[in-house]
Parts: sequence; C-alpha cells; structure tokens
Amino acid sequence: MLKTVLRTALLAAPLLLAGCSSTPKSEELGNYSTIASNQFINANYKAADALLQQLSGKLLADKPLIVATVVNIDALEQTTTLGRLVSEQISTRMAQGGLSMLEMKLRNSVYLKRNQGELMLTREIGEVANSHNAQAIVVGSYAETSDMVFINVKVIQPNTNFVLAGHDYVLAKEAIIRSMLQRN
Repeated sequence: MLKTVLRTALLAAPLLLAGCSSTPKSEELGNYSTIASNQFINANYKAADALLQQLSGKLLADKPLIVATVVNIDALEQTTTLGRLVSEQISTRMAQGGLSMLEMKLRNSVYLKRNQGELMLTREIGEVANSHNAQAIVVGSYAETSDMVFINVKVIQPNTNFVLAGHDYVLAKEAIIRSMLQRN
C-alpha cells in the first residue's frame, strides 16, 4: 500500500509542479507583446540613440549631463506624465550608452513644481549646470494635435545655449499616449 501511494505521488508530482510553473499564460503573453511592441519606449530609445550618435566626441567622459523634464510647448511651465516619462527614458538610454547622467530628483536645489517634475527655465539652466558641474543639459518639448504628439529633444551647452545635438519624432496618439497626456 505504501509503495502504491509513493508511486502515485511520484507520478503526480510533475503534474502538480506544472500548475505552479512561471510560464506565462497565453493571455499574459498577449499583454506582454502589446507592451513590448509599444511605440513609446522604442521611440524614446531611438531618440536617445540619435542624440548619442550626434554627441560622439563632443563631450567629456568625466562630466555629467542633466535631463530637464520635457514640457508642453504651448505652456513651458507645464508637463504631463508623457513629458516626465520621455525624460526618464531618454536619460536611462543615454546612461546605457555610457554617458554620466545626473539624477535631478535627488537634488533639492532644482526648481521642482508639484506634479510636474524637474522643470528648468532658460535663465536657471546655467546656474544649475554650474552648481552640478554639468557639461550639457537635455531639454525638450512636445506638441499635441488631435491624433499625434510631436516631440523635440536637444542637448545644449548651458553656458552658451549652443545646441550640440537634436532629434524630432512623432507618436501616434493611441490610448496609452492619450492617458499620459491627461493633466494631473
């Protein structure tokens, strides 16, 4: 009897373990592929890659860059989740590309507007860059139409305002993008 119980348990164990498997179910795979193929991350990473290519040989390895929050072009003191996330993803990709990126959310001397992110006004860029020994600042803006969002990002020298690199791109205003454009 004991042998039969043990044999049954040994035969059933693989079936029980299969139920605990971490393999995604088909509906989870559908959601993952939707997220993985989303235009947003790919477009932001391509923008950062374009900036990195243009910056090749123009920057010093030992001095950081700062990323300002991408703002609404029609109201430069305002942004949305979209603007904040574009800035985050561009900063991440540029760090992956080997640049020293200074995380501004950890600094208390930058002008922070509640629910807006790290906003920098033109007159403040030089001061912030000097105080953090930054050689360049990534700035950007976006403009909305009924079905598109146009995004512009630039890398500028803070003491001269010269543009070292720039990139423009467009996102279709699908449901995910629309949700990120809602004002908080």
